[in-house]
Amino acid sequence: MLKLFKTYRPVIRFILTFLISYFVMAMGYKWYLDYSKTTSFQPDYITYYVAEQSQAFLNVIGYHAKIELHAGEPWVRLLFNGDYIVRIIEGCNAVSVIILFIAFIVSFASSLKNTLLFVVAGSLIIYIANILRIGVLTIGLYYYPELEHLLHGVIFPLIIYGMVFMLWVIWVNYFVKQKKEHVPSKAL
Repeated sequence: MLKLFKTYRPVIRFILTFLISYFVMAMGYKWYLDYSKTTSFQPDYITYYVAEQSQAFLNVIGYHAKIELHAGEPWVRLLFNGDYIVRIIEGCNAVSVIILFIAFIVSFASSLKNTLLFVVAGSLIIYIANILRIGVLTIGLYYYPELEHLLHGVIFPLIIYGMVFMLWVIWVNYFVKQKKEHVPSKAL
């Protein structure tokens, strides 16, 4: 049993680190969401700012976008060219995706500096990509509402999770210092 543990020690360490870091961040986020329900500001602050920044992105690229809050609704309405096109809910703010990303990076931690820099840079990339995703999705749904399932349910999740996967690959291949043991070759 001890030999088996030693053989799979890196895998066990990765799994435990991933689960613990994911659990801690997820519980912290749940606490934040529970706390935000007790405030007069609805929905939570992060979701609101994601909606606000999505609105700004659409306005900057030449469209007319406006966000609206309605009492009792736990989302932000995004109006596009005067029409209510999308609602931005807590699940649209990319925090859960960022938590998953960070848990993986921490599980394969490199030096503290590299890990922190990659977590911050990767989180910003995911956050910005999410703002762009909401903007492009809004445009797509305005012009092609019949493609809602394809756009919202397939293409954009594939892009976001594909990007997270590519960030993980970059992290593992270029920033994690692999400890390679030099095993002398046996002369035959």
